[in-house]
Amino acid sequence: MPVAPTDSPTAGRRYPDEFFWGTATAAFQIEGAWNEDGKGPSIWDTFGHAGKIRDGSTGDVTVDHYHRYQQDVQLMKAIGATAYRFSISWPRIFPDGTGQPNPKGLDFYRRLVDELLENGIEPFATLYHWDLPQALQDKGGWQSRDTAKAFGDYAGYLAAQLSDRMRHVFTINEFSSFVELGYGRGMLAPGLQLPPAGVNQVRHHAVLGHGLAVQAIRAQARAGTKVGPAEQIIGTAPIIETPENIRAAATALRDFNAGYMTVMMEGRYPDAFLTGHGADAPKFTSEDLQIIGSPVDFIGTNIYMVHAFVQASDSEPGYEVVAGSSMVPPPARPYQPAHARAQYPNSEIALRLSPESMYWGTRLLVDVWNAKEIFITENGMPTTAEEDAEGFDTGRIIWLRAYLTELQRATADGVPVRGYFHWSLMDNLEWGAGMQPKFGLYRVDLATQQRIPKLSATWFREVARHNAVV
Repeated sequence: MPVAPTDSPTAGRRYPDEFFWGTATAAFQIEGAWNEDGKGPSIWDTFGHAGKIRDGSTGDVTVDHYHRYQQDVQLMKAIGATAYRFSISWPRIFPDGTGQPNPKGLDFYRRLVDELLENGIEPFATLYHWDLPQALQDKGGWQSRDTAKAFGDYAGYLAAQLSDRMRHVFTINEFSSFVELGYGRGMLAPGLQLPPAGVNQVRHHAVLGHGLAVQAIRAQARAGTKVGPAEQIIGTAPIIETPENIRAAATALRDFNAGYMTVMMEGRYPDAFLTGHGADAPKFTSEDLQIIGSPVDFIGTNIYMVHAFVQASDSEPGYEVVAGSSMVPPPARPYQPAHARAQYPNSEIALRLSPESMYWGTRLLVDVWNAKEIFITENGMPTTAEEDAEGFDTGRIIWLRAYLTELQRATADGVPVRGYFHWSLMDNLEWGAGMQPKFGLYRVDLATQQRIPKLSATWFREVARHNAVV
């Protein structure tokens, strides 16, 4: 029997009113101008200049956003974006990480924010997206508590200077990535491979920096400014949606994120986390935990996949992982076949397309931590240059439709998701992978710096226009 037509092709798939549709970028990945107008070097400048980025890229120019930001704001406006998540380069504000601020660096972000507001686009700033001032790294970087304090001071300064223009601030992006891959596995800047005790202490200093930043923003920002983290939470989901499996997925989520989101939301490390690390556990004080647990206004989460599908178990800890990725902490991580490890040696295994991560990755934040406001701070998929060459990135549209349908399911169930930021606005420098992965809604011709819309840009525009999956 044919389905009766509706008045709107998007009936039943709409998002809440005043939902933010945005795109996201990071300073090192797009700005270029690496040593202009008083900016100091970052650890990523050092990493790139040492030839450690896969294709030999550096952040010297990338897509030249520093000089083309007005044009790029028009790209956002053309696809109906109502919000923009960008990061502020710490060494552009404080070239040495501390000391005297650089007025030309601050002025760039003031001009960017003003341009966004003039075009009806809400600014969402991320204070740390991995580009630590090299001067601080020379003094120990995140291995030192002094870096956490310096980050709090930097956050307070920016809050005082920019909160007249911005209502939303993210402290730190993806703690788990820059800590585990930058200080543990050496894949990201600063390229270190510390022993477990060292990585755990870096992790603690990072969440301490977040807490100090929250407190500084509260003290220095204008009333009404909201603050929270932007973490790639290790996502769980029930393999079969029964009440028992859903509870198991919630328990697993809390366990797997013990060193990051759990301690930030609860102000304590779970006992199992500390005993599991034994002598390698981080050193901290009770005051540290109070600072780390400073209340936040929202949770930002970067969602790409389910990291672990779980089911309930009668044995401790009450769940078992039936399929999972390399991000899941052992011993819960399932066996990974040799062929999978060989094919994907440096990435999550197998579960790349898992749109239900959008539903459970937000729903469980409410179940576990009673989140009152949630933002999807990143979501997107990479393609190759060949796939994107003609602009017909149909694979990206299929991916996004699947994920955003699950996100709409979440909002329809009352999960308080307030906005979605697509990663990314345009092709850019994808950290250690260089310029090859293409995440953008716009293709960038690096020879001319011309921005060219892909088919996914048209699709995004229709989604934003209808406030619904199309």
